[in-house]
Amino acid sequence: MRLTLFLGAVGTAAVLAKYGVRDALGFLAGAGLSYLSFRSWVRLAATVGMSGKAPATGSAVFLALRYVVIGLAIYAIVKGLGSTPEALIVGLLVSFAALALELLWSAVVPK
Repeated sequence: MRLTLFLGAVGTAAVLAKYGVRDALGFLAGAGLSYLSFRSWVRLAATVGMSGKAPATGSAVFLALRYVVIGLAIYAIVKGLGSTPEALIVGLLVSFAALALELLWSAVVPK
């Protein structure tokens, strides 16, 4: 989780330096959405793991509806901030990049 926050901060600074404030805000918003989405999956997995039974219907509905909310947020960020969709989409990939880096790190560094 900390690596996701670190990559989001570093990525935002890099986008700010190269492309400006609007795209940096778009990247930051995408990274934030990515982080929140990943956290919700982690919480769901922890809940299922502890109880051993399927999640409640409310959890399933939330997971399905969050993609609608994310889609609306993307539209609002691109239209409202004037950010490019590319910056936002790359920001949405921050959690994936953090997960890939952690997997690589654990494969390379012995325990």
